[in-house]
Amino acid sequence: MLKRFLTIATAVLLCLTIGLHWTVLQSVAWTTMLIERTQSGSFVDALKTTFDGQNPCKICRVVAAGKQSERESDTVVKTPKLDVSPLSRSVIFLFPPRVPALAAQPVMTASRGADAPPLPPPRRA
Repeated sequence: MLKRFLTIATAVLLCLTIGLHWTVLQSVAWTTMLIERTQSGSFVDALKTTFDGQNPCKICRVVAAGKQSERESDTVVKTPKLDVSPLSRSVIFLFPPRVPALAAQPVMTASRGADAPPLPPPRRA
């Protein structure tokens, strides 16, 4: 249940972030305008007056004002410029210098006599 809620919340936030809500509102406005104008005239005239931009409805004005306010708020936010001049004077190593591989050292083992099992005593002939 929580996973589904988080998925839906993430999808809604993504839609709001990319401005999909303005597209949905504009689509509702165009559909409403088309239906209303079809009732009073021909379908072709309704299409022309709906999409010509000269006869906006209330929802179209709200969408235009909302988009404009978002553009203005986006332009007001100024990102600070990063001064990279001190960085250009210094050397930055992305990778550490290569260290030569150490020569293979022989493994120190105990003498063979200590590791070997004891030999049986010699037989008398």
